[in-house]
Amino acid sequence: MNNLINKINEWAISHGLDKGNPRVEWMKVTEEVGEIRDVLLKPTKFTDPQAALKDAIGDTLVTIIVLAHQLDLDVTECLGIAYEEIKNRKGKMINGTFVKEDDL
Repeated sequence: MNNLINKINEWAISHGLDKGNPRVEWMKVTEEVGEIRDVLLKPTKFTDPQAALKDAIGDTLVTIIVLAHQLDLDVTECLGIAYEEIKNRKGKMINGTFVKEDDL
């Protein structure tokens, strides 16, 4: 994973995205997340929904990695912080959605 993140950051630099506007990159993130939504909600629209979903998730990750780079954040550190937040989280599944204990 770290190797791929480094390659994406190098690609972003070589294309000038490291100097791009984070607000614009955020819009790209939301666009890619919308593609995930489209595949999940309308899978029959796609010739190969599984391939389309993998592409959309991958594209979303790329845009998030580029956004973190633009903001001078280490995406691995961000992920570690998020994991520390959830690792001991308790809750339960309700109608297919995990609800954390504090919200029950």
